[in-house]
Amino acid sequence: MVVSIFKTKPIASLIAETEGKQGLKKALGATDLTLLGIGAVIGTGIFVLTGVAAANYSGPALIISFILSGLACFFAALCYAEFSSTVPVAGSAYTYSYAALGEIWAWIIGWDLILEYAVAISAVAIGWSGYAVTLLSSIGIDLPKAITSAPLDGGVVNLPAMIIIALISWLLISGIRQTSNLNGIIVAIKLIVIALFIVLAVWHIKPANWHPFMPFGFNGVVSGAAVIFFAYIGFDAVSTAAEETRNPQKNLPRGILFSLLICTALYIVVSGILTGVVKYTAFKHTSAPVAFALQQIGINWGSALVSVGAICGITSVLLVITYGQTRIFFAMARDGLIPKLFGKVSEKHQTPVTSTLLVAVVTIITAGFLPIGIVAELANIGTLFAFVIVAIGIIVLRIRKPELKRGFRTPWVPVVPILAVLSCLYLIIHLQAATLIRFVVWFAIGMVVYFLYSRRHSALQQGVVSSGQEKVE
Repeated sequence: MVVSIFKTKPIASLIAETEGKQGLKKALGATDLTLLGIGAVIGTGIFVLTGVAAANYSGPALIISFILSGLACFFAALCYAEFSSTVPVAGSAYTYSYAALGEIWAWIIGWDLILEYAVAISAVAIGWSGYAVTLLSSIGIDLPKAITSAPLDGGVVNLPAMIIIALISWLLISGIRQTSNLNGIIVAIKLIVIALFIVLAVWHIKPANWHPFMPFGFNGVVSGAAVIFFAYIGFDAVSTAAEETRNPQKNLPRGILFSLLICTALYIVVSGILTGVVKYTAFKHTSAPVAFALQQIGINWGSALVSVGAICGITSVLLVITYGQTRIFFAMARDGLIPKLFGKVSEKHQTPVTSTLLVAVVTIITAGFLPIGIVAELANIGTLFAFVIVAIGIIVLRIRKPELKRGFRTPWVPVVPILAVLSCLYLIIHLQAATLIRFVVWFAIGMVVYFLYSRRHSALQQGVVSSGQEKVE
């Protein structure tokens, strides 16, 4: 049994599964993937967490916090780029672990990603609801609290959060091309809004606001980096689109790296301007720091536009992380680790309908009736853990399969993967103890599910591979 749970899935078999009826429609290029990454990354982080991190952790040194988090992500992104070009199959870190480390590690990562994405979808939908309700209120439309808040928050149901998840899910079922087109429009809107903020605010910087530069010391800067790491979650969702990408060996690495570099540059510029325009302590009581900064310098019309951009930003984040969750379910179902029903593909749209509906139902109920606490940290630890496993997987695959054709090669192996592992672990230890405990509990539940169901139904354990010829390794 010990040997069998560490079986790896042949890469030829993984790629063979992408062909025919069980494959997804290939419709995305490098630009689509870059926009997908930007759509996932720029949202809650830049419009909400910048103020929280500046006021409570980093001060004006928020720029350094973004650089530290960006470096950890960059090391991981180089590893993702190699895997995505070598194993261009839906499932992201789950599929990569299956190919490099074996089924048990693939299950652990898949189970981890289910938690990360599901919690993030519900949380982002609740955040979207809050922005939408505020914007409607500013134009004279006041929705009752009973239909805009969860029961434990004094309401009955958070209807806007449920509606936006339902709409996003319907769009994902209708086809990846339509989803990508809408995402491109939304990304364009929020990039224009961010550019507008930069142009309007840069003239109002007061260098005195940058002093003291590091009020909470370097530990504060690192803690700030651990918190705003949430701002980077999403670039890895690009790799979940592998199966729907044209020429994935070239386009996937470009989409992953370009989206991360663009977002990091924007984060550094915006955080520098924010703390230069307004004293970092002023962000302590606002959840909309970008709009707040423009209000403080008297540009109220710009503040209103930023609020619209924030809604667009959060919508695109919701779109991409819901997309990523459904593709991971799809890959796990196709491997038999969860019921194969969830791997069913629509003949009309070539999209995973059942897995999309499952994600929709679970997250609609969660977003509608539960208040979500400590969401950013729960999503953070899930992502950081996935990054660690992917980086280790690169080293293992280089040793086991040096002859594999790789469209992109991570430079300086094993140095870069080791730096990815160390930097991610460094951020993990700066998360709260309660977050670590929740993660361990979820992990334990996953192990029970694996040994009671998944291992018995695994296509790999039963000797079933899509190529029909290659034996399990």
